[in-house]
Amino acid sequence: MKTVEARDNAPEPARKADAEKRGRKASKEVRQLQLIEATIDSLAKRGYAETTMADVADGAGLSRGIVNFHFESKEKLLVATLQYMYDEYSAHWRTALQKAGDDPARQLQALVWADFDRSICNKRKLAAWCAFWGEAKSRPTYQALSSSRDAYYQQVFIDLCATLKQSGGYAYEPQVMALALSAMLEGLWLRLMMGTEDTTRETALQAANAFLAAAFPKHYG
Repeated sequence: MKTVEARDNAPEPARKADAEKRGRKASKEVRQLQLIEATIDSLAKRGYAETTMADVADGAGLSRGIVNFHFESKEKLLVATLQYMYDEYSAHWRTALQKAGDDPARQLQALVWADFDRSICNKRKLAAWCAFWGEAKSRPTYQALSSSRDAYYQQVFIDLCATLKQSGGYAYEPQVMALALSAMLEGLWLRLMMGTEDTTRETALQAANAFLAAAFPKHYG
């Protein structure tokens, strides 16, 4: 409260300077998001190796100097883009999990369904993910960013599989079943990215639902 009062009672030039500072910060965030979205577009269109700072600048409708000002190098821009995509994906599945309530069967189904939501599962973003996956093995920075987030997400699957095993009396090992489920989802994403004729978001979701019904028959009839 004191901070707000002090700002409101500050001289006019000080208030203007404070407003300009907040405006510059917002403008910086907007510019960075523009460049990240343009990077995703370029990765989807050209692939990892062929994406350049110039391509990103042109795609964002900004000068090349602005790209260098915000990210300094292609590597820093790509790391920021990967971070953004992970943050978006994480927020998406966490929201789906929260909306599912307390029932573990509904929670697991919500996580599976979330993977095929159009906002996350579209050719543009799938192609960008695949571009990063192709580089992850040789880039420790990407591995470090991916491993911690993937490990937490995978643990959620393991915990849900363990809960369903206990309530349904299934014979599988939760860790093995969670791995199979994750591999199935990643495989469907890959088929969607490759544009296989018999695979659409709808048929991929049907396949995922069939997997749930086969693996957990007492929960998904």
